[in-house]
Amino acid sequence: MIIINNSSMIPIYEQIVNQVKQNIVDGKLKEGDALPSVRGLSKDLKISALTVKKAYDILEADGLCRTVQGKGSFVLGANPGLVHEQRVVEIQKDLEMVLDKAKSYDLSKEEIKDLFDILMEE
Repeated sequence: MIIINNSSMIPIYEQIVNQVKQNIVDGKLKEGDALPSVRGLSKDLKISALTVKKAYDILEADGLCRTVQGKGSFVLGANPGLVHEQRVVEIQKDLEMVLDKAKSYDLSKEEIKDLFDILMEE
């Protein structure tokens, strides 16, 4: 479920947070689903339990999971605001790629805006 890239500039705890968030947004994790235990995930990923705990603390602070002492951490459900935010980020990345391609073809800002306006009318 979670894959860590040790050569990434993104801290490991952030990678965990981002992947859990994405799994919630994608519906792979649903309300009430248990997250892997801190010790279990740290063992599977071969990382410190403190790193996993930090990620889970952030997820809890963001209102995405709840930790029950002695029972584990559970997904609280997809926050509609989070789902929207994640989708906006995805669209932004796609638009940036399109803009980079348009610029590499020497299209002017006006041409790009015209194309966008035409597509928005459809």
